[in-house]
Amino acid sequence: MHETLSYLDVCRMLEAAVTQIRTHHERLSLLDAAVGDGDHGTTILRCMEAVTNAIQASNGTDLKALLSTIAWNVMDSDGGSTGPLLGSFFMGMSDALSPDTSDLDCPAAIAMFEGGILSVATQSRAKVGDKTMMDAFLPALEALQSAAPAGNIHSALQQAAQAAILGAESTKPLLAKFGRARNLGPRVIGHIDPGAVSVSLLFKGFSEAL
Repeated sequence: MHETLSYLDVCRMLEAAVTQIRTHHERLSLLDAAVGDGDHGTTILRCMEAVTNAIQASNGTDLKALLSTIAWNVMDSDGGSTGPLLGSFFMGMSDALSPDTSDLDCPAAIAMFEGGILSVATQSRAKVGDKTMMDAFLPALEALQSAAPAGNIHSALQQAAQAAILGAESTKPLLAKFGRARNLGPRVIGHIDPGAVSVSLLFKGFSEAL
C-alpha cells in the first residue's frame, strides 16, 4: 500500500509523464490537426522538456520549490496556449504545499493535485463538456477525491488516470467552446480533444511511475 510519496517519487512521476508526452507527441499533433493548428504535440513536448530541465537542475528536496521552478520553466518554454495552462497546473500544485515539504501522505498528495487542477480550472474557465483539457482534468480530480479515504496514493492515481482517459474519449462527439476549435463548429465532432488526451497521458505517467 503506497501511503506516502517522497521527493524522488514525485520526480519519477514527473519524468514518467514527460516520457508519455515524448512518446506520443506526434499523435497529439495529428489529433490537433483535426481541431486546431496541428502543433499541440510540439508545444506540449516543449513544456514537458522544461520539466525535465528543472528536475535535472534541482539539488534539493523541497517539493514546493521544485514545482514552482517547474511552473516558471513551463510558462517560459514558448508552449503556446498550453504553456500558461500547464504552468498554472504546476504552480497550483506548489501553492498547495508547505515550504520545505519533502514527503507527502495521501491527503497531502491529493491536495497537491487538487490545487493544480483547480488552478487550471480558474485560468481556463472551461468545464466538463467544453471539449478542452478540463474534460480530463476534472474527472481525474473527482476520482482522486473519491479514492482519498482509502489512503492509497497509487490506487488513487490509477483511478485518476482511468477517469482522465474516459474523460478524453468523451470529447469525441462534442462541439468545442474554447480556442480555435470553437471556430470550426461541427467539423470538430468525431475528433478527440488533444489537450484532454495530453492530460490523460500525464496521469498515466504519474500512475505508472509508482
